[in-house]
Amino acid sequence: MLKRCKFSSVMVILSFLWVLCQGCTTTERVRTVSVPRDKPYKVGDTWYFPFSQAHGYKEVGIASWYGDPFHGKRTSSGETYDMHTVSAAHKLLPLGTYVRVKNLENNRSIDLRINDRGPFIQGRIIDLSYAAAQQLGVVRPGTVKVEVTALGTPAQVQRSESVTDTIFGGLFGESEPETVIYKPADYYNGNFTVQVGAFGDLKNAQNLSENLKKTYGHAQVVPSQRGDQKFYRVLVGRWNNLDLAQQYESNLKEKGFPGAFTLAE
Repeated sequence: MLKRCKFSSVMVILSFLWVLCQGCTTTERVRTVSVPRDKPYKVGDTWYFPFSQAHGYKEVGIASWYGDPFHGKRTSSGETYDMHTVSAAHKLLPLGTYVRVKNLENNRSIDLRINDRGPFIQGRIIDLSYAAAQQLGVVRPGTVKVEVTALGTPAQVQRSESVTDTIFGGLFGESEPETVIYKPADYYNGNFTVQVGAFGDLKNAQNLSENLKKTYGHAQVVPSQRGDQKFYRVLVGRWNNLDLAQQYESNLKEKGFPGAFTLAE
């Protein structure tokens, strides 16, 4: 009898709070997302120069995934890698960029954030966390063909929360999901070029640049500094369309420059 009375009292209180909350206004909580600044970096003998913006990047290629050996270690963004959280690594997209990854073999897709660098195996374009790979069906095969589309860089994470959510969310473990607001990616405009190589010796860079000019009409040597180390990048062409630049990138790879990649200037 005592238990029944207690239960009835709780239900009366909850009903009163529910009615009270119907007249409450909705409040909104907004959190600004900070995005790390991207800098050139070197892996082995190769220098990588990340895009300054997502620029509507879209590419088809091979995705892989990484798990246990890296779990709990620091990522390139400074975050701790959690293999059970959805995320991914990319060589050139700005850290913090959200992308949509579509498995072209089963048509599953997922939106996730780039927070690490990689993969550094030729032919692969994105490295998924274990959780992301699970959702896309990549864990068992190890690698699959995917389409990666840049959604943009997050401007804000927005969550609508009413007083009702505050009271009943705590009781029942439910609340409204957060919505990411993206800065729209520019799918067409920008200046793009293709990096063919980077050399410590200026003469070697100049020789390659002169040879490439004969075929592609425009090539240049751009000096760069990383700490105390100076090197010379060989860049080919300049386009204001990402698709066109990537066509030249593919052509250069076929002509014997497997390390060629597109840059947004």
